[in-house]
Amino acid sequence: MVKKGDVKSVALAYSGGLDTSIIIPWLKEHYDGCQVHTTCGDVGQGDDELAGLEEKARASGAASCRIVDCRREFLEEVVWPCVMSRAVYERRYLLGTSMARPILARAQVDYALEVGADSLCHGCTGKGNDQVRFELAYQALAPDLTVIAPWRDWEIRSREEALAYANERGIPVTATREKLYSRDRNLWHISHEGGDIEDPGNAPPDDAWMLTADPKQAPDQPATVRVGFERGVPISIDGAALDAAALLTRLNETAAPHGVGRINVLENRLVGMKSRGLYETPGGTVLYEAISGLQALVLDRDTLHTLETLAHRFAELVYNGKWFCPEREALEAFFRKANEHVTGEVTVELYKGSATALAATSPFTLFRDDLATFGDSSYRQKDAEGFIRLYGLPLRVAAERRTDS
Repeated sequence: MVKKGDVKSVALAYSGGLDTSIIIPWLKEHYDGCQVHTTCGDVGQGDDELAGLEEKARASGAASCRIVDCRREFLEEVVWPCVMSRAVYERRYLLGTSMARPILARAQVDYALEVGADSLCHGCTGKGNDQVRFELAYQALAPDLTVIAPWRDWEIRSREEALAYANERGIPVTATREKLYSRDRNLWHISHEGGDIEDPGNAPPDDAWMLTADPKQAPDQPATVRVGFERGVPISIDGAALDAAALLTRLNETAAPHGVGRINVLENRLVGMKSRGLYETPGGTVLYEAISGLQALVLDRDTLHTLETLAHRFAELVYNGKWFCPEREALEAFFRKANEHVTGEVTVELYKGSATALAATSPFTLFRDDLATFGDSSYRQKDAEGFIRLYGLPLRVAAERRTDS
């Protein structure tokens, strides 16, 4: 635990939720009345979470609170490179929480340096991934600042105890003992954990889902949406050019009623344990399906296969909190180069929980009808004979050796 005398001013990553609300009085009690400056990065969690946040922080004892609009940076600097790479953790998780953490941590560090704080604090538990994501960002951006992680130090060991602590000190919180889901929301997704969700033996509770319709109750008629890309970056919906936030918002609103983007995941956390969570990523699911169809049309085979191989590593780095590291930056440079000609439009069908690319067009298409057609073609079929003979040479040599022996 950090020594009391070493902490005079703390910059706290603040959400207004249960954990960060009780951290404010805890810091002041344990570090001799230190100043607590709170900052909240707006990554699209919604007005219901951000409204009144400054007043709530001050009412909880904070010296200041700043909300920083990080939506553009979140999408353009982090989400779009993940889309270009089609990074997916353990083949299912579209990295919604993971992608937001470096942007939130950077906003917190910037505010800490502005107010002259000597310490950084977060409300992540000692069991989760987020503690690693925040603290690796701290080490990369402000290595000289002290890090305080109350969940690793205090005596509180459950959300029930945290609620009791808040009630004793008159701290207003929205969590209850009856509904203890922990949620994380941004423009890309919303995650749900805790309560009955924790046990993988339970079916996902119906009251957990918030963004998407139950696929079984989705419309019986499919809908289509046309997504435009330029150099791997989404730029338009149905021919209308939109900025990043407006585009993703439109896709979320279009795909969610069709039940697109629900996943039920038992994932391997970085710290070693398995954790069950529910994720809703309607617009993101459409984008991954769309860019997959466009890359298949535009990229040559070897570049596409290399991209798919490196996407696995990129997803691990993002999930593990290594956004501000040279390897992650180098991989992004590859993905941006690989997507130089990923420009065009993809039509995606939305139907009862699925998003399916139906058609793709691009001025840089590598598909040639005169080569692929089963009719008259410029492709000389006889050339395949020599190709196959050379390609299979090692097999023939091995077979001959077995025969000789």
